[in-house]
Amino acid sequence: MKTDIQIAQEAVMKPITDVAAGLGMDAEDLELYGRYKAKISEDYIKKTKELPDGKLILVTAINPTPAGEGKTTVSVGLGQAMGRLGKRAVVALREPSLGPCFGIKGGAAGGGYSQLVPMEDLNLHFTGDFHAVTTANNLLAALLDNHIQQGNELGIDPRQIILKRCLDLNDRALRNVVVGLGGKMDGVPREDHFVITVASEVMAILCLADDMKDLKERLSRMVVAYNYEGKPVTAGDLKAVGAMAALLKDAIKPNLIQTLEHTPALMHGGPFANIAHGCNSVRATRTALKMADYVITEAGFGADLGAEKFFDIKCRAAGLRPDAAVLVATVRALKYNGGADKQELSQENLPALQKGIVNLEKHIENLQKYGVPVVVTLNQFASDTEAETSFVKEFCEVRGCRFALAQVWEKGGQGGEALAEKVLEAVEEKESHFRLLYDAQLPIRDKIETVAREIYGAGSVGYTPAAVKQISQIEKLGFGGLPVCMAKTQYSLSDNPALLGRPVGFELNIREVYVLAGAGFIVALTGSIMTMPGLSRQPAAYNIDVDEDGKIVGLF
Repeated sequence: MKTDIQIAQEAVMKPITDVAAGLGMDAEDLELYGRYKAKISEDYIKKTKELPDGKLILVTAINPTPAGEGKTTVSVGLGQAMGRLGKRAVVALREPSLGPCFGIKGGAAGGGYSQLVPMEDLNLHFTGDFHAVTTANNLLAALLDNHIQQGNELGIDPRQIILKRCLDLNDRALRNVVVGLGGKMDGVPREDHFVITVASEVMAILCLADDMKDLKERLSRMVVAYNYEGKPVTAGDLKAVGAMAALLKDAIKPNLIQTLEHTPALMHGGPFANIAHGCNSVRATRTALKMADYVITEAGFGADLGAEKFFDIKCRAAGLRPDAAVLVATVRALKYNGGADKQELSQENLPALQKGIVNLEKHIENLQKYGVPVVVTLNQFASDTEAETSFVKEFCEVRGCRFALAQVWEKGGQGGEALAEKVLEAVEEKESHFRLLYDAQLPIRDKIETVAREIYGAGSVGYTPAAVKQISQIEKLGFGGLPVCMAKTQYSLSDNPALLGRPVGFELNIREVYVLAGAGFIVALTGSIMTMPGLSRQPAAYNIDVDEDGKIVGLF
């Protein structure tokens, strides 16, 4: 069996100018990065603003196994299937982070015959967006420390610095560090921290900004520290905004590539959904809606994370109104949620499936709370049996959801036609009545508890004394009217990754709360979730290499 990278490397790609031409774009609408990648020009985005929007389709998932359930693969396959059915479709997804590429999951460009290409470029340095975000964030950190070193005119309290440095790799040793050691000219010693780039506020700002003006305004509002009087100090106060914007000047432009079947794909931004808001950029989504009749986008991990944040943060901020949601499940993940051993997920196990399908049930209910039509799809594996797939199909249809098998890994767009037909039915025959889960003007604890109760199924929420104090401070400073971004494990509806299936009545534990004023949301850290992941005992990096011909091997 061919690996994903072998399939991708055998693909015959179209020049990206030809892909763009299929959307009615001219060469001057692109800024080329070689033959197969391009950024979309500001002029094109401006001249298409008044065009009508296409239909917006969100792809989300149930709680996954550690290997993931193929949400990106299904998104790509659905886009390819739409094209096969004669529909003008564009896929709008996130860029992969180097963290998981070298960590557990390997590459993140889809899989099998439903992939994005050039696959190696996308998974590695691509067009430099993540490097720009990392550098802009760390420039701000350097300016902050330099300000303290040069006399600290703003009275920054080194014990109340919020801004963290970032790196787009899993490196647990950098979670907690001390900087400024050495002599007097080496800075003021203090405790510092690193987060992975996709959890940085600069990444969130890039993905939620409307344009350069909005980007700069958001950057200027970033709270980086508090002074000795307890008042916030911002990036604007540090005079950092212009230089940060210069680093992000090209990164703010969406990237255009293609699928294996030449479906256009806008790849832009990449916040994780377990520790950030989990969606591609607003700019890419809005641009795609002007280009196509159908836009397929995704939000990371399960619907309790990515979909909730897509609706309550991204759609709220951008005024987007999704027309349907596709909920991706796999038989193996349902069995995993039913207690089946990870090593035995390829074996038929109807009792575990019947026990674990309550996880799917909860995600269906959650999506229906937002008023959007729901289509459930099983991303089919060769080990799935007819008895297992039939059980899931009947379960979904009884609950008023359209259902289709997806065979997109094996068959590409052809394997997604049944799903595409169900999605088209849902979009055209059942009107979306999209609504948000909560009013952003509610007190912070009410918003947290609404998500915990309605989406996770929690019975109560517990707060550390530090979190209680932080919430009070955030509200006193006037930031209480922002939506909440819950940082939580992706493996469970709860904050405990061992609680599989559909746990109820548990206590959700909030250990830290902080505001990202530039991004426009409040982050609540739950359980033991980390914003800088670590590597596993056998990281994917061990398998990645370059052969004598300069070809990358082992990248998924």
